[in-house]
Amino acid sequence: MKLDWMQHLIILPVLLPLLCGALLILINEKRHQFKFIVNLGSVLLQLAVAIALIYLTDSGQWTKGMGVYLAANWSAPFGITLVADRLASLMLLLTAVLAAAALLFSMLRWSRIGVHFHTLFQFLLMGINGAFLTHDLFNLFVFFEVMLAASYGLVLHGYNTNRIRAGMQYIAVNLAASLLFLIGVALIYASTGTMNMADLAVRLVEIDTTDLILLKIGVAILAIAFLIKSAMWPLGFWLPTTYAAASPPVAAMLVLMTKVGAYVILRLWLLAFSSDASAAVGFGFDALLWGGMATIVFGAAGMLASQTPGRMAGYGAIISSGTLLSVIGYGQASLVTAGLYYLIGSTLAMAAFVLLIELVERIRSPGASMLALTMEAFAIEETPEETAGVGIPGALAFLGLAFAACALIITGLPPLSGFVAKFGLFHALLNPESADTVLTPYTWTLMALIVLSGLAAIISMLRFGVRTFWAAGAIAAPRLHVSEVAPISLLLLLCVALTIQAGPAYDYLARTSKDLHQPTQYIHKVLGEPVVPAPQQEGGAK
Repeated sequence: MKLDWMQHLIILPVLLPLLCGALLILINEKRHQFKFIVNLGSVLLQLAVAIALIYLTDSGQWTKGMGVYLAANWSAPFGITLVADRLASLMLLLTAVLAAAALLFSMLRWSRIGVHFHTLFQFLLMGINGAFLTHDLFNLFVFFEVMLAASYGLVLHGYNTNRIRAGMQYIAVNLAASLLFLIGVALIYASTGTMNMADLAVRLVEIDTTDLILLKIGVAILAIAFLIKSAMWPLGFWLPTTYAAASPPVAAMLVLMTKVGAYVILRLWLLAFSSDASAAVGFGFDALLWGGMATIVFGAAGMLASQTPGRMAGYGAIISSGTLLSVIGYGQASLVTAGLYYLIGSTLAMAAFVLLIELVERIRSPGASMLALTMEAFAIEETPEETAGVGIPGALAFLGLAFAACALIITGLPPLSGFVAKFGLFHALLNPESADTVLTPYTWTLMALIVLSGLAAIISMLRFGVRTFWAAGAIAAPRLHVSEVAPISLLLLLCVALTIQAGPAYDYLARTSKDLHQPTQYIHKVLGEPVVPAPQQEGGAK
């Protein structure tokens, strides 16, 4: 038996950014253009690998739609195991797309205002990709730390007073979360004797009462670490400040990083606490549901109270995380399908919005903002000027249309992907998989909160749009570069494509959700993956 060359693709999303980041350290900081080309080349290669992995997992090339890579040729659960399935491949693709957009946006300005931006960017991608692929809790901790260490430098990149203040808070919160992560992993290992996720799910079936209590304590502590990164209320107080202070390309990557915690919870909870988990079945799902709904309320209130676009984006990301956590806690396969569709669309739109904010700020002056607030507070009417025959500059037209598209998707208004996602969530909630299932108050509460959070987002976005594009008086067209317009356009066009191709996208995500809700085949695939035997020498001796 030989290892198929295609299986080596699984480790490339980790190796490529690692090697590229190390190479970029050696290149002089003055060679900005060359470092950008190397960085972009690595990101495009990761994009190609992600597309290849999606094809391999969804085309029947790999058994059960999963590829397993045994690092150092040690079988699970003893060695490091990387697993590429439909969900991991999808998240790798989303990461590469956002990374390409953020990197292109940073080309002219943001990558040059500090040192080692490109190196930190690649190490950030290494940590994110590794977190999506690893199947071992300790290595998950390692990849999380790589991701966070790189993000510390990026959040402080091009530092100013506000950025340093927000960065210090971000670092302190995440260091505390990392400590909780390590404590939780230690307790889980003490109670089960394993850190491999598949092996953990197997041992949960036969665990005794004493070890089960210790395990639940460890899992609860571990969950707190993940939920801090997912910004669940009351643990997400750090996020709006960080979003508002970070540079736009870094804020776009932070949008994705809040989804990493939700991804791990989805992966681990559906694997370890499924119906096959005996005494631990369903552990923590109610807490995720209630915590997610509380997070939606917190995000909606914060969005209504926000006056600056950066904080609006932060609270919008909190609403998105709360919705995803509620979907996981609700525990229904069809709802997970709609939740994954919502994750993709909301992540792309929110990343486009945080990039767009920097361009919109170029046409907003403090005086115009104060004038708009004064006119709104005192209900001053303004006689509109005659606009017949006056052309709209191309830059302003782009900003207005891009903002409208972001607002439609984030708020869930038709006809774009945000509306399709929320319609899918409502359809799944109102059509349980079992005909005997009765709609509970949880169902109606979650639906009401999704509607109300959308209403809050509409009010907040509309208020910002009116103050910026309508009540600010005469607006001079800003100077925009192709490298700034292209990534925002790309992200929004992907949202449009996601809307047009909603049927195939839902079919793929339905297969993804089905895999997640069938942990037995996942466990058998990981634990049953054979090692590659040593090559035979001449004479038949091994």
